[in-house]
Amino acid sequence: MAWLILSWAVALGAAEGETIWLADLDLAGVRQGYGRPQVDRSIRGTPLSVAGRTAERGVGSHSVLSWCIALDGGTRRFEAAVGIDDNAQGPGTVIVSIYVDGARRFESGVLRAGDPAVDIDLDLRGAQSLYLEVSDAGDSDDFDHLDWLDARFIVTGAPPRTVTPATEPRVRLTPHPGPAPRLNSALVYGCRPGRPFLYRLACQGERPIRFSATDLPAGLTLDADSGIIRGTAPARGEYEVTVHARNAHGTARRALRIVAGDKLALTPPLGWNDWYAHYDRITDPMVREAGDLLLSTGLADVGYDHVCIDDCWANAANPRDPARRGPARDEAGRILPNAHFPDMPGLTNYLHERGLKAGIYTSPGPWTCAGYTASWQHEAQDVATFAEWGFDLLKYDWCSYGSVSADEPEPERFIKPYRLIGELLAAAPRNIQLNLCQYGMGDVWTWGAEIGGQSWRTGGDLGHELGRIFEIALRNCELREFNGPGGWNDPDYVQIGQIGDAFAMGEPGDAPLSPHEQYSFVSLWALMAAPIFYSGDLASLDDFTLGILGNAEVIEINQDPLGICAEAIELDAKRYVLVKPLANGDLAVGLMNRGWQPARVRADWSALGIDGLWRARDLWRWEDLGQFVDALEMEVPQRFVQVLRLSRAR
Repeated sequence: MAWLILSWAVALGAAEGETIWLADLDLAGVRQGYGRPQVDRSIRGTPLSVAGRTAERGVGSHSVLSWCIALDGGTRRFEAAVGIDDNAQGPGTVIVSIYVDGARRFESGVLRAGDPAVDIDLDLRGAQSLYLEVSDAGDSDDFDHLDWLDARFIVTGAPPRTVTPATEPRVRLTPHPGPAPRLNSALVYGCRPGRPFLYRLACQGERPIRFSATDLPAGLTLDADSGIIRGTAPARGEYEVTVHARNAHGTARRALRIVAGDKLALTPPLGWNDWYAHYDRITDPMVREAGDLLLSTGLADVGYDHVCIDDCWANAANPRDPARRGPARDEAGRILPNAHFPDMPGLTNYLHERGLKAGIYTSPGPWTCAGYTASWQHEAQDVATFAEWGFDLLKYDWCSYGSVSADEPEPERFIKPYRLIGELLAAAPRNIQLNLCQYGMGDVWTWGAEIGGQSWRTGGDLGHELGRIFEIALRNCELREFNGPGGWNDPDYVQIGQIGDAFAMGEPGDAPLSPHEQYSFVSLWALMAAPIFYSGDLASLDDFTLGILGNAEVIEINQDPLGICAEAIELDAKRYVLVKPLANGDLAVGLMNRGWQPARVRADWSALGIDGLWRARDLWRWEDLGQFVDALEMEVPQRFVQVLRLSRAR
């Protein structure tokens, strides 16, 4: 009898299966919008707890999360409880969805901080795959600290394992430019009267190219070989200029409206910023090389004309690199560059000689985000220094200002330092754009232009949440009424190709984005009329990445003089249509699929506000798709934004 009972117990145990904890799977393949999944702890490192319900085993995670798990038919059940961690310290909201062999088998509904944990119990017998997804519930990902309590698999065969989703090949969709000249400069350019004027005509085509212009205002001259317009900005007014380009293969012409007045950045600024590639390793030679690479790769020929130094050019008290340690200021109070930047005027002159503009960085607080000397109580002196050095753009990063303004009322404490710097820059003897980097505090988009800003960050550092480019773009589209010529919503830099790990300030490596996501990055930024600053390693730029960044027809959408951010029309949680009116009456349309499977996306004319017959062009492939009436529908690959240009058929 004892033998029989033991046999029953063994058989019952085999039938019930072995327990394998979710936390024991490989977490390196999990993608989430912020941080990294934590074993048996919340994302903040605290014990797992949801509305007082605790667990010794589990996973702490963050939206937006995707986790692909191969089951291979060996798993019987998946059990867990999910909810916002009690230590999130804010009003997080998420939705948990679970797919089994591609079919959705569980959805939590919106989970909020303080809600009880929701139990999950899924029969997985015979299933081959499990996909866990956590969305930000349509708002920001702030405080979206999701716990998976007691998450386990009951396994009777092959154990579950984390797998990397199958990814598409890295294919360049954009054709290479032809030998004939193509002028890509923005149709409008703003400047302040009497300031130094510098503008390089963006033009593709085989060199040499000869440039000319008609009706160029007095005080400006065009170099026929380089296409660089220099001089002193004319008196207040608007000047209609026609520019021409000619080489052995043909000619091109384009209108250019020069507006001398109070506004700069009448189209979104384009360029390169070193931060997400080089962090505290940036040097003068690297900045000069970046300028050369914008020219040699052809990116300058589609409009990328700013070369911007981010943090770590000044001195710090305790830097990783001893060459960046030194006195903050000289005896006269002038801010001092560190040893890696021995000649700031020489550096900006180097860029200006090539028709490029130079950007620099500081903070209104005592020190920058990386701990370097900043402008607190030296604002006027530093603006004078930056102007004397020859800089054309200032990124002004909140950083340590919070430590000296904690007692000031909101929202004035968010506005005050930027109002001051805006006034100083407006009075400077050269045009210096102001980029407000304070992460959207105090609804900066409502007052950024009023205090003299040309662009303002609408959220946190994107390097910490690259998995959320779609969600961040949709959030930015909600702020579209505050975006336009002279003042741009800035969702942060484009990070594709080779970038460094933002959490570790690492050396450049492959961006943790699929090829489709890298295309979507630029698609979305173009449709939003957002500033496009590439922040990867230009020295490692390959043909695939260059094809994404350097697509002249996509950049033309971004640079359209109306400056309208696309409206996002939701079809469902994964599919959207983005529509952006253009100055010539055309429409730029983005068919967006942020899901993990291909999906058909339909743009109805009624939703776009049009009727009749329209021609469609695929802007990534430069292919005409034909004529459409009433609607256009396409299958869009996973994690992709198809960009089209619609023109009314004549």
